[in-house]
Amino acid sequence: MAKPRSPLRKWLTRRIGYPVEALLVHGVNAVFRALPLDRASALGGWIGRTVGPWLSGTRRARRNLTRAFPEKSKAEIDSILRGMWDNLGRTIAEYPHLEQIGHERVELVGREHVDAMREDGRAGILVSGHLANWEVETVTARICGLELALVYRAPNNPIVGALLMKLRGAASQTQIPKGPDGARILLRHLSKGGHVGMLIDQKMNDGIPIPFFGRDAMTAPAAASLGMKFGLPLCAARTERLEGAHFRVTVLPPEEYPTSGDRNADTRILMERLTRLLEDWIRDKPAQWLWLHRRWPD
Repeated sequence: MAKPRSPLRKWLTRRIGYPVEALLVHGVNAVFRALPLDRASALGGWIGRTVGPWLSGTRRARRNLTRAFPEKSKAEIDSILRGMWDNLGRTIAEYPHLEQIGHERVELVGREHVDAMREDGRAGILVSGHLANWEVETVTARICGLELALVYRAPNNPIVGALLMKLRGAASQTQIPKGPDGARILLRHLSKGGHVGMLIDQKMNDGIPIPFFGRDAMTAPAAASLGMKFGLPLCAARTERLEGAHFRVTVLPPEEYPTSGDRNADTRILMERLTRLLEDWIRDKPAQWLWLHRRWPD
């Protein structure tokens, strides 16, 4: 168990560490904003694959990859890692250009499901994972007239968090933080007929264990439980990076809910189905998923 930080260290982090980190993030964002989209994305990719492999998160990503793909060689794992850092660097660099990407760089498959969700007069849920540039599908939905509230984990640094909220404004004007307060906001939003975008591939300590790449991963069941409780359409969506800053967003038809009569069992069945779908997408393009998460218990 990690030792709690001392009061002095907490003070130094808040008063010095966070402002310095925020200054760096704002500076990098300003550079990417000043560049044309393609040059910004290419520069971000170069920085990612050059610097990323030297960062501490690479160790966790490598461990996750070798456990998920025991059949792959070290060279194959190294290639996926470089691709992951390239994709992450591009994603960060593309934040100031999200609106342009949504208007000019997205091939949308399954638009009829987006249109139906927008026009059916009910609330709805769109689920996905940290694939390619995961912000693109929300921007795309908005351009199609479907406003999605985003459920997100707030960064530790509140100054950086404020910048991210501003950048995500191209995708959504309603951003809901995880936690008890956020859960109440989410329920109110759905009760008023709103739509929500949720990423289901992060660890949730008080979630439910769902098999993911052969090992149980604690998974938030909120998307399934809310969808079944209120009888809402729930669609899965995939974002793929095609080349550079070009993307394909695929929206699938609404899920059919299990009907065993046991709400807890049905929630698990649906989350297993969605997680298998996500795993299939990751297996198809493993370099486009964020392997840095502490997704499985050690």
